[in-house]
Amino acid sequence: MRESVYKSYDELPLFLNSELVAKALGVSPSSGYELMHQPDFPVLRVGNRMVVPKEKFIQWVEKHSGGGA
Repeated sequence: MRESVYKSYDELPLFLNSELVAKALGVSPSSGYELMHQPDFPVLRVGNRMVVPKEKFIQWVEKHSGGGA
């Protein structure tokens, strides 16, 4: 597993693309891309682009990690 390049949620931008999701979680870019295609992942579609609102990403991480990240 790769190490996250972010040390806190405050460092994240307002919207994350698949590359930033992967960096935040410390996983490969392909894993970040696959995650964004999961039905329960909070993706916002803007045209052909998929982004994740920062607050929804934080909520998703907390939900899937037992309450803390």
